[in-house]
Amino acid sequence: MKRRGLLAAPLLIGAAALPQSFAQSAQANDSAVDLPIAIPKDAKLIWSDEFDRDGAPDPAKWRFDTSLNRTGWYNDEKQYYAANRPENVRIEKGALIIEARNERLTSAADYGGQDYSSGKIDTWGKMAWTYGFVEVRAKLPCGRGTWPSIWMLGVDNRAGWPAQGEIDIMEMLGWAPGVVRGTIHDTAYNFKAGTQRGARITVADACGAFHKYQLDWTKDRILIGVDGHAYMRFANDGKGDPATWPFDKPQYLILNLAIGGNLGGVKGIDDQALPARMTVDYVRVWQRP
Repeated sequence: MKRRGLLAAPLLIGAAALPQSFAQSAQANDSAVDLPIAIPKDAKLIWSDEFDRDGAPDPAKWRFDTSLNRTGWYNDEKQYYAANRPENVRIEKGALIIEARNERLTSAADYGGQDYSSGKIDTWGKMAWTYGFVEVRAKLPCGRGTWPSIWMLGVDNRAGWPAQGEIDIMEMLGWAPGVVRGTIHDTAYNFKAGTQRGARITVADACGAFHKYQLDWTKDRILIGVDGHAYMRFANDGKGDPATWPFDKPQYLILNLAIGGNLGGVKGIDDQALPARMTVDYVRVWQRP
């Protein structure tokens, strides 16, 4: 979700049921696939948050990222990410809510002139994983200018982005409701160079119903899918080159709702669509022995 490029035509998932097969999108990078994706039979649940206690997110599991509020966020995004502010991030009725609002938090010490408030939480410094199956059941906001994301970044950021590696499990742009994207970025394949690897799929009711956004990450490949169907695959080329496969080191998980930006805001921001919410039922991580 840091920095993005556009992808090609989507695959389709119906609102009521998933088809057994669906046509691949035309991808120059050959990342689009039609494969099953499932929790490995020998995998164990090693970390989860069921969001079953009202209030703020568990500080033992999550932290608020407010690091660029004063200077402005990546991609020319327009939001201020608030910390410990229930209007923007809260657990309510068994779900995590990240809410974007049309308001200027001018009294905040790190206010950077933003016209919108929202939330971003992550597991940095709390938990990170190398390989595993990640599943986030979520309902996404619609509305032009919204940009919800579920993604991961490498903990080792000494070389900076994109060398640390980024895995985008789910992104959706409000101006293209229901079109869900999965992407990876590293030194060789990234949006700056126009070489990022990814695919996208249409989930017809992504804005009105919960769906399972899934990552199956092994030493050999990355699969990204929805509700048991993988639509994006990225393979380890086996060269041992961190430029093409930095995904053998720990990554942490990020949940956020951005507003505007050079991808999310290319068709403007509909202030009448705010407040907008990304609602997360649970986050679960499995690993094999």
